[in-house]
Amino acid sequence: MQLGFELQRLRRQAGFTNLKDAVKGLDISDSQLYRVEQGTSSFRRAANLVALLERYGITDQEDVDFLVDIHRDGLNRGWWSTYSRTMPSGMAMYIGLEDGAKSIRAWQPDVVFGLLQTEEYARAVFEEAKLVEEHTTEFVERGIALRMERQEILTRDNPVEMRTILDEAVLRRVVGSQEIQRKQIEHLAELAAYDNVNLQILPLGARTYRFSYDFTLMEFADPIPTVVQMDSPDGGSNLTDKDTEIWKFARRFDALRDGALPVGETPAFLHQLAREI
Repeated sequence: MQLGFELQRLRRQAGFTNLKDAVKGLDISDSQLYRVEQGTSSFRRAANLVALLERYGITDQEDVDFLVDIHRDGLNRGWWSTYSRTMPSGMAMYIGLEDGAKSIRAWQPDVVFGLLQTEEYARAVFEEAKLVEEHTTEFVERGIALRMERQEILTRDNPVEMRTILDEAVLRRVVGSQEIQRKQIEHLAELAAYDNVNLQILPLGARTYRFSYDFTLMEFADPIPTVVQMDSPDGGSNLTDKDTEIWKFARRFDALRDGALPVGETPAFLHQLAREI
């Protein structure tokens, strides 16, 4: 994505508004350049990139080397590629973005947000859907393993800044068993103590704005723009970086945050709820 945004900027700077004009005479198609600029594909060879940069008038070797290095980094398979056979459509792109995000804002009205789930809770979620969705045992086991590995972004060096809002109904809705639910709530209380984790609960009785569907906003270092992700009914993932959509979901998140309990009240709320369960 970083390479794509840089190439889009350089193309416009060179005066090429039409993709076909930009690749005319090169061993690159306009559709391929479009995919590269969108961050969904890469050039087959570094030579294609170098030729395009020459077309754009980029001749400084340091600049060329910098972009070629980004191209080569982009060809490396992410750690999540070993799970690709059992991932829903669009999930690989989402995990790649999640792994590289600087900060994440998430709203979840139905279940505990995936990055905050215990293994037992995650297993219960998968198992309860297994028969209905006709998932295989392999799908379930690899899905759980992937979810647990994704959580390392919270504890790695330079961890992601995580701000999550959960509906209180999520915590009162028992998944698996009361014991699994209680341990999940206790786990949330532990996570809430992390410096990089900011957890809020939207009370059931609060007369405030609510949004029916979950979403995640991911922010990155420049030049990559903020991206919003929404789950689709078929288990896939929809992603967009359109400014109008980002503003819309950012406003929704801010309204949900304003209606939720203050961050400082989250630990006491969770401990009380765990005792009730």
